Amino acid sequence: MAGSLRDIAQRAGMSHPGLLYHFPTKEALLMAVLERRDQVDGEVNPVRGEDGLVALRNLVASAYRNEANRGVVELFAVVSAEATSAEHPAHEFFVARYERLVASVTRAFEEVRAAGLLHEGIDPDVAGVQTVALMDGLQIQWLLGSTALSMGDAMRAHFAALVDAEL
Repeated sequence: MAGSLRDIAQRAGMSHPGLLYHFPTKEALLMAVLERRDQVDGEVNPVRGEDGLVALRNLVASAYRNEANRGVVELFAVVSAEATSAEHPAHEFFVARYERLVASVTRAFEEVRAAGLLHEGIDPDVAGVQTVALMDGLQIQWLLGSTALSMGDAMRAHFAALVDAEL
């Protein structure tokens, strides 16, 4: 995360002591940003509930929404990679986040299967892991500019290959 806490406070229009009161370290501020991103995404495009198709549609909508938030996508990509180290302050956050997300996407596929809309031979556990991996991989390719394909369009195509419903 570039810049000092003093620089961040100034850019946010607050005093350095005021920022330190709420976020004593850059790591604390970083965690708050990541937690807020997940909270907002969860409110706008929840990947939970009784209807698996709605959850999958919300993943597509989230991918489109991320295309308008390059800075947040960059922060997420960098910090999630750094957090693979067990010593990183965000390590546990990302471990728990991925466990929850994969479980939620897997449940969505299970609900779609229960509704008779999952293509035959698709394992919800595998589809859940693959979907989360696809989302992260698309973000990296999009950030690098190595694909002109919209992340939302790619997610929609992924689900079309798995589900007998328009997403």
